[in-house]
Amino acid sequence: MYFKWIGVFLCLSLVLIHTGCDRNKESDPTEIAKQYVEWWEEGSYESMYDLLSQESRQETTKEEFATRLQTIYEGIGAEDLTIKPDFTPKEASETTDERVFYPYQIQLETSAGRVQAEGSFELLKEDNQTKAKNLSWRMVWHPSLILPAMDALDKVNVQTLPSSRGEILDRNGHGLAINGTIEVIGIIPGKLGDDGEQTLDMLAERLGISTEIIKRKLDAAWVKDDLFVPILNLNAQQGRMDYSDLEGVIKKNERARVYPYGAAAAHLTGYIRQVTKEDLTNAPEAHYGPNELIGKSGSEQVYNEVLRGRDGKRISIVDSSGQVKEIVAEKKAVNGQDIHLTIDAEFQQSIYASFREDAGTAAAINPKTGEILALVNSPSYDPNAFIVGLSSEQWDEWNHNPDKPLMNRFTKLYAPGSVFKPITAAVGLKLGVTTPGKVREIHGLRWSKDPSWGNYYVTRVKEVPVLNLRDALVYSDNIYLAQEALEIGADAFLKEAVKFGFEEALPLQFPFPKASLANKGIKNEIQLADSGYGQGEVLMSPLHLALAYTPFTNGGKLIQPVLDSSEQEKGPKETREVLDSHTAQIIKSMLVDVVQDPKGSGHSADISGIEIAGKTGTAELKISKAEKGQENGWFVAFDTMESKLLLAMMIEHVEGRGGSGYVVNKATPILRKYYGKEQF
Repeated sequence: MYFKWIGVFLCLSLVLIHTGCDRNKESDPTEIAKQYVEWWEEGSYESMYDLLSQESRQETTKEEFATRLQTIYEGIGAEDLTIKPDFTPKEASETTDERVFYPYQIQLETSAGRVQAEGSFELLKEDNQTKAKNLSWRMVWHPSLILPAMDALDKVNVQTLPSSRGEILDRNGHGLAINGTIEVIGIIPGKLGDDGEQTLDMLAERLGISTEIIKRKLDAAWVKDDLFVPILNLNAQQGRMDYSDLEGVIKKNERARVYPYGAAAAHLTGYIRQVTKEDLTNAPEAHYGPNELIGKSGSEQVYNEVLRGRDGKRISIVDSSGQVKEIVAEKKAVNGQDIHLTIDAEFQQSIYASFREDAGTAAAINPKTGEILALVNSPSYDPNAFIVGLSSEQWDEWNHNPDKPLMNRFTKLYAPGSVFKPITAAVGLKLGVTTPGKVREIHGLRWSKDPSWGNYYVTRVKEVPVLNLRDALVYSDNIYLAQEALEIGADAFLKEAVKFGFEEALPLQFPFPKASLANKGIKNEIQLADSGYGQGEVLMSPLHLALAYTPFTNGGKLIQPVLDSSEQEKGPKETREVLDSHTAQIIKSMLVDVVQDPKGSGHSADISGIEIAGKTGTAELKISKAEKGQENGWFVAFDTMESKLLLAMMIEHVEGRGGSGYVVNKATPILRKYYGKEQF
């Protein structure tokens, strides 16, 4: 409520009695009513009290009078109160020399909407021998002057009409974030019995919390002996415990947000929590309620304004028996809207399970439509823990885990390593710098262009003295692609490679960073050579990497991603031609060889009955060639016939575990299951 409070100090009752200081001149009831209205609109309740009749002041004190009005108006969220009196006496039959009535109209905005009503002032002429001796006309107080329909014993009731938050569903209607139920353990204080202290101690022990936490909840101001006092939302283990021996302890189901796929989709769904003071300060335009639950990460946060419901309000006058006498105002609840994602939740879970706690990430898309089928992060956390009650021990464990389960890897940028090579190869073919049959003679496992490189050199895993572009991709030869990048030149390389979606934001509400080829341009030949095989300053997210491969499956066209299914209703996403179809076909056939050739780096993913194209990569994270650093393994794979899946997968710390081959072995069972080619 925003009423303007002002102190009113008027010499010789200048406003109250327009006749000045003459005590023998009678006051005008119209002026008294006008002053009363002015103070009422301003919220000067104590000043209003001074205008009441003697009988009215005997029924209530000034403090009680002011507190009641302030409490009611604040409770209903009153704003912009206006009163319009009609100073024509109400009815001649009711108006006498001692009593006068003035009708009025009242209007105010409340949390439940606008209130408009009609009422009537009654003024009574009193003996001048009162505290304010200049006043002979006084206002007769009645509760109807708060709200016109009120009587003496009536109360104003403000009721919240709860809304439902929209659900997050996958492409098949499976719930990723739904309005389900959880078990809540609570206490009815009046039924604790004589051994209440012992019961509290036993309950605290079973729940793994302190007795003091339970007592604080029982000491809340609203608690009554016959009310259910919720103590804790139960997790699965706590829910299996027996509490039937604890007198006064009750277990019941309550509606709550539930995440059916738990950790498998945690970073995709996110979670909700109660709004904080910081939220209220940072987003006042959102008009969050003080107890509202809002999205704090993931899709819950990204789509919060669509998902969140708007609670309604009902303001009513109830009589002494609690019966509703009149509904003063009502604003209906508005439920939040559901969000339908393109995600395949079962496939998401399948990919997550394959990591088996390895740190890494994956993105899967439909390469024809751009629909995102999975966004996976490992290790992860269970978002349901935020709903049932997150222990400080669990929070500390997540925060101090070196594999960082709270970090969202699928929105991070990583060096792609050799999975970038098809882009360099495609640029070389497009510009005519190379051809499919162009042979390079390279001896040894190290190469540097000339003495100007000093001690710097490019390495490769396998020595193949004579190889063409196809061989370079099949064997994943760094030196061949480094030499090709140098022939292309820095300017041409950046101009063409950027077309694969670098340096531009993905058209998604989800916060994905821009992929980049170089921080501030390519500074020298060494950086250009390293960029040719996905090192240097090249950075990509797994989703962008998957999208960058779509030209090889779509005749040279780069596909835009789709996560919110409603976006598809607006029509097909824009595509961009980055290669001619012939060049795209050449690269695709070479990527098929990477998998089908027994010597290919991705041969473990060769699945009978289905043609898989793919590329492996190992990105080294180190400052100098001499040191041993972390290695991240990559594998990108897609089917060439149906073109319904393109998977990009990365696992951290593959050094000493087979490099990118470790990732291929992880991804192959996923592909087999997806295409119904499982081995038993």
